Amino acid sequence: MGNRFRPSRRLGKTLGFLPMVGATVLALLLQPALTLPAFAQQSPAPAPAPAPAPSYRDRLPQDEIIYFLLPDRFENGDTSNDRGGLKGDRLVTGYDPTAKGFYHGGDLKGVTKRLDYIQALGATAIWVGPIFKNKPVQGPPGNESAGYHGYWITDFTQVDPHLGTNADFKALVDAAHARGMKVYMDIVVNHTADVIQYRDCPGNCAYRSAADYPASRRGGVNGAPINPGFQGETVQTAENFAKLTDMDYAYQPFVPKGQEHAKTPDWLNDIHYYHNRGNSFWKGESITHGDFVGLDDVATEHPRVVAGFIEIFGDWIDKFGVDGFRVDTAKHVNPEFWQAFIPAMLARAKAKGIPNFPIFGEVYTEDFDPALLAHYTHVDKMPLVLDYAFQYAVIAATSGKGSETLERLFAADPIYAGGVETALALPTFVSNHDVGRLSTYVRKALPAISNDELFRRTMLAQAMLLTLRGAPTIYAGDEQGFVSDGNDQNAREDQFPSKVAVYNDNVLLGTKATTADANFDQTHPIFQLIAELTRLRSATPALTRGRSVVRLAGDKPGLFAVSRFDPVSGGEVLIAFNTATEAVSANVTVDYGSRQFTSLHGQCAVEATAPGSVRVSVPPLDFIVCAAEKSK
Repeated sequence: MGNRFRPSRRLGKTLGFLPMVGATVLALLLQPALTLPAFAQQSPAPAPAPAPAPSYRDRLPQDEIIYFLLPDRFENGDTSNDRGGLKGDRLVTGYDPTAKGFYHGGDLKGVTKRLDYIQALGATAIWVGPIFKNKPVQGPPGNESAGYHGYWITDFTQVDPHLGTNADFKALVDAAHARGMKVYMDIVVNHTADVIQYRDCPGNCAYRSAADYPASRRGGVNGAPINPGFQGETVQTAENFAKLTDMDYAYQPFVPKGQEHAKTPDWLNDIHYYHNRGNSFWKGESITHGDFVGLDDVATEHPRVVAGFIEIFGDWIDKFGVDGFRVDTAKHVNPEFWQAFIPAMLARAKAKGIPNFPIFGEVYTEDFDPALLAHYTHVDKMPLVLDYAFQYAVIAATSGKGSETLERLFAADPIYAGGVETALALPTFVSNHDVGRLSTYVRKALPAISNDELFRRTMLAQAMLLTLRGAPTIYAGDEQGFVSDGNDQNAREDQFPSKVAVYNDNVLLGTKATTADANFDQTHPIFQLIAELTRLRSATPALTRGRSVVRLAGDKPGLFAVSRFDPVSGGEVLIAFNTATEAVSANVTVDYGSRQFTSLHGQCAVEATAPGSVRVSVPPLDFIVCAAEKSK
């Protein structure tokens, strides 16, 4: 592909999913079905939405149950804004509801319309994908796509017209607050939309390093001297950056005619506030200095940039009362920026009367690496990070690889800045819009399983998400059994009736519906399980703020058991998952004082087998939650 477009958010980091063609899935459906576990057979009526909580501001980040959605793909509340006020074909408006890479019509009014649904699921916070005004379309002829996802920002002060208005966003935040729910914004500082071009590289511009192309020479180490007195980007003072006047050290960047004021605020149109070194190759200095697949990489070392972004996002706190930030591409920004930006945002939130303002960074990792995640809590001073290691461990456990990776996950919790208390609040997830849905990973690992077994394994993963440590983050559509063909655009299905053929041929889990239907069914078995467990989690302090002790794990499918403890009473809650396709029974270690047990989910033993031990029996691909009563 050419370098000046980004049809996929994670192009260059694809994960190699196997395609899931409709015929293959249909054939798998014809296999003999397994008996559904008890939690899948029951379909209780949805619980009424809880009453507004006047003290919602006092909840800690680990108390929240987060629902993440991309507004364009969730619900269309106003068809008049589908084209964003633009006229023309899809290459002008960005709107084409039949193409997975274009706007489909979802908006902020649609999110507000569905707050009943989100709250019935048990979510206490909504993480809304970026809402800022985007470049509608970019890409070379034949490879165009739209900014429906929100990551190609041109105006950091306005809602994208395809999604509504600033007033619509304020109405959403106010409506959520009236219900005791929080709203987290997805923010971007690493890059903007692709506007800056290079005169000497009209195509795929490879990264040019500071060693080969220092800012002190034009066009490479042998070029003419430029920028006398500039001491490099590590000296992050206004006086030093004032000496960086000539930007032709790596490439010859320019803003095309007619786009001189394409970005807002206007300071973002100055090429001096960008690195202009070509595309990142995701290693070394290119991680923080390279264009993100052609997107203009902001020079976040520059004091003017730091001050500018503090002003931009501080205004969203002041004017809209948002409750937290998810930070896109956080690891692609230099640590010093976060060390200045984060305290400023926390201070603005506190001044607004928001004492608990989570800021969690996206530190993408393709494998199990808690150390990489923890690094950013120490060096960058990021309060929280998205827990990619958790996702990896749950996928391993639910796709036939055993539970040792989950055991290692909890063993690594002390390495975060703040230790296990920080780990308690990390937003955990099993699916998202970038890397895809858990069901896709399980299908890739176990291609021969039936759709019924995939359904059961997906349910088990949701149970892990909602009972283990962290702030569980549910990706919109998971509760309706969505099964993606892969990652990125393939995992961004519409929840309102879709017109995208590659979405609509997917066989969903636990339902006869397809994505061609509206999928807001509160009787769906996955929705029902999540709603049950969110109620249980919110009512059980051990499941939100409690420390974790792994009781049993193994390198093969079978029993994985964890005890969590009430932070005040010390009461033990034992959770046991069976990742095997046959029933398992085993003696599990518990505290000596845990003698009597109450079943919170599934069938638990009434009494300990002996002081310090209890016998558990768990059906295949099922789980139990048992609350102990301490002996006196």
